[in-house]
Amino acid sequence: MSELTGLQVYKFGGASVKDAAAILNLRRIVREYGSNASLLIVVSAMGKTTNALEEIFQLAYAGQDYARPLAGLEMFHREVAAELLDPSEVEMALNEYLGDLRQSLAELIPGNFDQQYDQIVSYGELLSSRIVAAAIDGNWQDCRELIQTDTTWREGKVDWVGTEAAIWNMLRHKGGPPMHQVPVVTQGFIGRAPDGLTTTLGREGSDYTAAIFAYCLRAESVTIWKDVAGLLNADPKIFPDTVRYPEISYRETIEMAYYGASVIHPKTLKPLAERNIPLRVKSFLDPEAEGTLIHDCRHAALAPAIIRKTDQCLLSFASKDFAFISEENLEVIFGALAQAKLKINVMQNSAISFSVCTDFSERRISQLLDLLREQFTLHYNTGLTLFTIKNYDAASVARLTAGRELLLEQRTRGTFQFVCK
Repeated sequence: MSELTGLQVYKFGGASVKDAAAILNLRRIVREYGSNASLLIVVSAMGKTTNALEEIFQLAYAGQDYARPLAGLEMFHREVAAELLDPSEVEMALNEYLGDLRQSLAELIPGNFDQQYDQIVSYGELLSSRIVAAAIDGNWQDCRELIQTDTTWREGKVDWVGTEAAIWNMLRHKGGPPMHQVPVVTQGFIGRAPDGLTTTLGREGSDYTAAIFAYCLRAESVTIWKDVAGLLNADPKIFPDTVRYPEISYRETIEMAYYGASVIHPKTLKPLAERNIPLRVKSFLDPEAEGTLIHDCRHAALAPAIIRKTDQCLLSFASKDFAFISEENLEVIFGALAQAKLKINVMQNSAISFSVCTDFSERRISQLLDLLREQFTLHYNTGLTLFTIKNYDAASVARLTAGRELLLEQRTRGTFQFVCK
């Protein structure tokens, strides 16, 4: 198995396909910057479509009326398609997906929440990819025929052997014009379980999809097109004096992603690093700008990276018999956290208590409490914010903690974290 010579993978997120003007800009980028390479394009759902589908799903799951938001979602996609195309070019595909979505919602019976979530929310990528493929005269491909996962709903684990074989066989030998003449357009975020049901790879998982394709096809590079100038040391919407990293190593970026940096999905870097495939982060608003190159490199000390995660929950566990928190206690707590699918962002223990900070989910927190309340006394606070400073210095710590009430803080050689109200 060898690489497809000169293959590049482009990933366009929701902001870069949010409306007709954005898709026309995407088309310009593909024609100006990707015309000399074999090109595979991964697209996310358009704009805030995933959020809209989550709202629709939650209403349907609760037995409430979802007609108005669903009608708005349908109208939005049809209007964007009509601005770009002769309606006949995508009308059949849109009708099929929207009809399937309506039927799935009508037949929804409360049960496995995460499994049913995947079936509904995945329609965003299917709809957007059909519109984008038609707008750029691309060769559309259903990603679910290629990316094979297990049944870990909402965060499917990839079957790498089966996926690599499927991608190689179906894309390398795909009928029609070669990829350097007609790019392949597919979806991010979604895959398929062995039972044929759709799975998702986690929120913002389209970056990961691009990395999966690049890994399996030994791509020359991956480019993620964002609405920022590259990989920045902080969110420019919150911190006005951000710094762009011109280049950065895989290891540094993996750590930033792990702590919650929003530009790169946490799972994206590992498959790229394994095959030494460079990742570029560039601005679709200024495609000629340098951006950031993420690859195997050494560099001088970096500017402190500030990562902010909102809507956090701080949970504290204490044994009811006032015994020390032992390895046996921790085993029970970790098992319950895994069962409730709550990921630990920070953890800290004292002699008789153990605290963790997680993303807040009322449903999952409730499940955790049910699992542990007989053995532990539990307290929790919600509506909190977690700050992480990677490569911190005294000035960055002082600046960020000034005037805040810190509920938990943790410091290592290179990272400072704190949870605050």
